[in-house]
Amino acid sequence: MLAAVAFPTVKAADVVEVFARAAANHGLPAAFLTDNAAVFAGEYRGGTVLLESELARLGIRVVHSRAYHPQTCGKVERFHQTLKRFLAKQPAPTSIAHLQTQLDVFRSYYNQRRPHRALGQRTPLVAFNARLKARPAPIAAATVFRVRLDTVDGSGRVTLRYLSVLRHIYVGRAHCRERIRLLIAGNDVRVISESGELLGEVTLDASRNYQPLRRPTIVHDHPRQVSSIT
Repeated sequence: MLAAVAFPTVKAADVVEVFARAAANHGLPAAFLTDNAAVFAGEYRGGTVLLESELARLGIRVVHSRAYHPQTCGKVERFHQTLKRFLAKQPAPTSIAHLQTQLDVFRSYYNQRRPHRALGQRTPLVAFNARLKARPAPIAAATVFRVRLDTVDGSGRVTLRYLSVLRHIYVGRAHCRERIRLLIAGNDVRVISESGELLGEVTLDASRNYQPLRRPTIVHDHPRQVSSIT
């Protein structure tokens, strides 16, 4: 039982906050299975809810149970039965804070003290920590494309901010005070003159502030006559 939080009314942001706290303590899962409650699923309303967007951002696969098929989430449904039996034996809570205290007591007892027959008489916490965890697949960062107009300074350089640090790209003194375009795709930069000539390109290196520019390779084509005899 990674988390149990009481709310008068559960809203989308509440679900994301509880998930984030649980993930901070126990790690991110590879997949997240829920029913079709409004705070979990937006597909049947033709949209996406906040939790789905956050899970997608983290690379976590979202799985929803089929409508009117509680068996898909059978384990948590059976767990709710155990939780409700515990709460039925407690004094009726007089406030949300009182109910939260009861949930915290149950969570501690269930996870750390109560042996479980299905786990070989181990507690859930012991079994959880002993198991290898599946984690989200790495997410490739989206490439950011932009075009920037600039002027080469008196030293033959242009300056570009990358990873919050100013990087200096040496274009050459021959181009001092020239207007240029920087074609930027992530950490790849091409330097183009106003006439459209490729002056050079560089892959920004985060370990250095002065970036050497690679000059374009010039290929000379020599025409030749090819004769054929039939």
